[in-house]
Amino acid sequence: MDTTGKVIKCKAAVAWEAGKPLSIEEVKVAPPKAHEVRVKIHATGVCHTDAYTLSGSDPEGLFPVILGHEGAGTVESVGEGVTKFKPGDTVIPLYVPQCGECKFCKNPKTNLILSCNVIFFRVTQGQGLMPDKTSRFTCKGKQLFHFMGTSTFSEYTVVSEISLAKVDENAPLDKGVCLLGCGISTGYGAAINTAKVEAGSTCAVFGLGAVGLAVIMGCKSAGATRIIGIDINPDKFETAKTFGATEFVNPKDHSKPIQEVLVELTDGGVDYSFECIGNVGIMRAALEACHKGWGTSVIIGVAGAGQEISTRPFQLVTGRTWKGTAFGGWKSVESVPKLVNDYMNKKLMVDEFVTHTLPFAQINEAFDLMHAGKSIRTVLQL
Repeated sequence: MDTTGKVIKCKAAVAWEAGKPLSIEEVKVAPPKAHEVRVKIHATGVCHTDAYTLSGSDPEGLFPVILGHEGAGTVESVGEGVTKFKPGDTVIPLYVPQCGECKFCKNPKTNLILSCNVIFFRVTQGQGLMPDKTSRFTCKGKQLFHFMGTSTFSEYTVVSEISLAKVDENAPLDKGVCLLGCGISTGYGAAINTAKVEAGSTCAVFGLGAVGLAVIMGCKSAGATRIIGIDINPDKFETAKTFGATEFVNPKDHSKPIQEVLVELTDGGVDYSFECIGNVGIMRAALEACHKGWGTSVIIGVAGAGQEISTRPFQLVTGRTWKGTAFGGWKSVESVPKLVNDYMNKKLMVDEFVTHTLPFAQINEAFDLMHAGKSIRTVLQL
């Protein structure tokens, strides 16, 4: 049945309020307006960012909302003015868009985008709305907010055309390719793009979840010879080996601060460190574990609202560099298709991150597995 231009009724996981389980509901998804695309989601991952918002910890969190930002699917229909996509295209929604026109997109030093010449995008995305300041989702007569411009916890979603990457049509959408919309790309890019890890270097990765494992994969790809995984859960160590970690440290096994342990272990500190947890204390430790003169530490984890980082200025005066990264520094529209190609050509581990595959109706179980530390990533099939 041709659904072009029509409202679609479908299933979505609705977060009606903070701190409550998601509810599978029938929602109405309006047709895409100008420069928008309606996408049929085939699979979506569950990320800590979704859980952070759902918990109510995010002061900018809006409810009721359809969460989700790691998705893969096919184009159902396009709005007026859309020329780069057509029905049937295989796509990945992007929470970091790329318009290609603004000063951010034209600057090779960043992948961020605050506004573009056509629409003031990030403002409305932060408000849980489409660029025209309205929503495409309704349920039980109530408007639902969008999430990160993607809302992949729905059988159908509407995104801006600048928040979508067209990828290889043969990519298996029922597997882990959806994870390239966030976690894998973020960690891998942090090592490759942000830190620019060099061959022969020593790296420390704090936190061995999906992002940390992707960082390890990036460090290995760059030729690092020592990749030290740090986690208080030793059950993660064996898995991290398969991604390239060479040794491990459990902070619980030491009475000294972890940065002192690493400095002793590496004859003065590591060349590169990565914080993949979102803990401001660990962010400081990761910096101070770096070698004076040239060590670089990258913050990837998202800390709680209002928290601040600190260290003694001497740590920076003596040559260490503190950096941050969003989506691994990738310019999304142009880079995600290349990452998918690397996956298709077996140059990038992706499916190895998927520890559980569940039907969409079991989405709350996926959150439980994540909170219990029993999954790297769960993929939900819609």
